[in-house]
Amino acid sequence: MRGGDTTGLRAYNERLVMHALLQAGMLSKAEIARETGLSGQAASVIVNRLLEDGLLVKLDKVRGQVGQPSTPIAPNPDGAYALGVKIGRRSVEAILINLLGEELGASRVRYDAPLPEPTISTAIAQAAGLLAHLSPARRARVVGLGVAMPDEIHAWSAELGLAPGALDGWRDADIAGAFARETGLPVTLYNDAAAACAAEMIAGHAIVSRSALYIYLGTFIGGGVVIDGRLYRGEQGNAGAIGSMPTRPAVPGTPPGQLIHAASIFLLERELEAAGIDPTAALSAALADGSGERADAIFDSWAEAACAELSRAVVSALSVIDFQEVVVDGFLPPSWRDRFTQRLTAAVERFNRSGLKSAPVMAGSIGPMARVLGAAMLPLKARFSPDTDLLVRSGMARDSGLKVRI
Repeated sequence: MRGGDTTGLRAYNERLVMHALLQAGMLSKAEIARETGLSGQAASVIVNRLLEDGLLVKLDKVRGQVGQPSTPIAPNPDGAYALGVKIGRRSVEAILINLLGEELGASRVRYDAPLPEPTISTAIAQAAGLLAHLSPARRARVVGLGVAMPDEIHAWSAELGLAPGALDGWRDADIAGAFARETGLPVTLYNDAAAACAAEMIAGHAIVSRSALYIYLGTFIGGGVVIDGRLYRGEQGNAGAIGSMPTRPAVPGTPPGQLIHAASIFLLERELEAAGIDPTAALSAALADGSGERADAIFDSWAEAACAELSRAVVSALSVIDFQEVVVDGFLPPSWRDRFTQRLTAAVERFNRSGLKSAPVMAGSIGPMARVLGAAMLPLKARFSPDTDLLVRSGMARDSGLKVRI
């Protein structure tokens, strides 16, 4: 930023103030000045402007302390909103959140296959439906729409049991443009696993270290990378593509496979279906037909095989980047996710890790909503943070609910 760029400086200082308040929840003007390093006068001017804009609100005065009563300033929950959409291999989800990350509305539509035209139309309809519930004044406060989806979704026809070329329409689809035309919002695309990692960093409590390998067990396995406290996307935006890690050849002398074909949920779904068990019910822990024990046995068999290959990928990643922790989340039921994490820990420990530091394997704390929640949170983060990168912050408000600090 050039020294004479007063407009840019003012915008940056506003972001400093908003970020400090979103982290702390509420602060007095004097505390805001201390937290941001601004002068008392500059902080007061910026706070007053943000109050006028409706982004901040004054709370009741705090009395009974030494000195004059102070008036806490807090973010206005209705000061801004954001939309998130997740386009997946099995479903489309949408969520509307306010400035504090509180859910205001959500929807989900399942399908057998992510065929391009109907999937995009369904996703746009979901986003438009959530926007329709806002008054014109509140609609004007929606800062953006994040879309989380897998990279190269067109490449997975065979894995989803589709005819060759069935997903080729995704190659040239202008997804951001389609959403922007229908909603009038700025639209940003994110890798779905990276968005899930972002949700864990912002709203969860599992990623607390400055470096972490994040693994999301979705229909296809994916991941995220946290380095130096930042969500690292890579020079080509593909960091954390753990599903592409090579695996041992299924038959000696044949080419290696990829982790996506060894540790993805679609393989578990196939095994459950073959046993006559509804995968959707099993994965939502909603089995009511007495098949729970059979589903558990199938899961344990899948998890054993998946962890055998995933552990190799984890140890390989640890040998390249000195991660402090490994976090595993996804749309497994909590009990299955915990058992998977325990199995992965045991599998990692069976390797000779001489020369490597230990990195505990932790269960994530967001679960199935991580991808769509991250897609919604990232536009708010981009709008109200002085940093261009998503950071792991010490002292952040972290819980497993949706009320978070952006």
